[in-house]
Amino acid sequence: MTSTRVSFMFPQQPTDPDAIVPYGRLVPEIGAERLWLGQSLRIESHPALAYLAGTGCRISVGMAVGLIVLRHPYDAAVQARSLARLMNNPVAIGYGAAYPQFVKSVRGAPYAKPATAVGEFIDIARRLANNQAVAHDGEHFKVHARLAPMETPKVEIGAGVLRTGMARITGRSGDLAMTWLTPLNYLENVVMPAVAEGARGVQAPPRIVSVVHAAVRRPGRNPMLLAQHGSISHLQAPHYTDMLRKAGLDVDASDPVSGARELVQEGIYLYGDASHIADEIAKFHAIGVDEVVINPTSVSNMYGTQATIEDLRDIFAALAERRTRTTRKGEADVTSSGIADAAAAVPVG
Repeated sequence: MTSTRVSFMFPQQPTDPDAIVPYGRLVPEIGAERLWLGQSLRIESHPALAYLAGTGCRISVGMAVGLIVLRHPYDAAVQARSLARLMNNPVAIGYGAAYPQFVKSVRGAPYAKPATAVGEFIDIARRLANNQAVAHDGEHFKVHARLAPMETPKVEIGAGVLRTGMARITGRSGDLAMTWLTPLNYLENVVMPAVAEGARGVQAPPRIVSVVHAAVRRPGRNPMLLAQHGSISHLQAPHYTDMLRKAGLDVDASDPVSGARELVQEGIYLYGDASHIADEIAKFHAIGVDEVVINPTSVSNMYGTQATIEDLRDIFAALAERRTRTTRKGEADVTSSGIADAAAAVPVG
């Protein structure tokens, strides 16, 4: 059965914990799957979400993507499991290695094998978070431990995935594989087969979670500027532009403005009326993506909180309407088929 899960991201690194609350309350109001935060270096993401739970807003949450250089996998498991207990709802966290320059500034040297480091990290953290004993002697981590037993709602730990090496490792070691700015053709033909390959003989393939940037078309808005405001740092990163070029886009890290234009023209940055965005999101589900995460950062950066929430309300209303139409069509098709079958069974002459 095709998934229809759709979530959204809190669009900032929070400096005021109360800024998260309207977005948390929006989740059940509009029927979103969960609220995601990125890795924040202001108010850190785990306590920011814990604060949200303390306001009485106890929802399913996620983080995309946390940086492994900032914590040990034992701490990652404690943090994830704590959030699941505080929220009394499932928690999903994707991890990544971060840019080599940042890793060097924190630990003194970049990871020699970033994908291997992430793979070890998520394998250890997910097992600990699910009350399993770990005996791991790897290249990057040596852990012989377990957490004190505690029952919680489901905790998923996986990794951000751009290229095949990380996709295979996540397939083997993670609960979820997260993509960001990833075109459909690259998802279907490169990422998902690599994830499945990594999982083969080890586990069922991790579910695919895709972060998709979007904005509703409104008077005075320029999609090229919006795409720049939401993705400029990624469009300057060589590993993102490498992925986009492999997907067929004409982008270069030295020219992020042209890169933003490509995102819009190729439909990677979703811009249009809410119904159009809902139809485009359905294409991700159709190829097997389990959860689509709408990223409204560009609207937040240019127009603020109210405009962002208005966009999210409109998009989720269009998603609900699309599901209703699809359900009715399915019921009508079944009814028509039943009538045809019955007619065929009536003796003639």
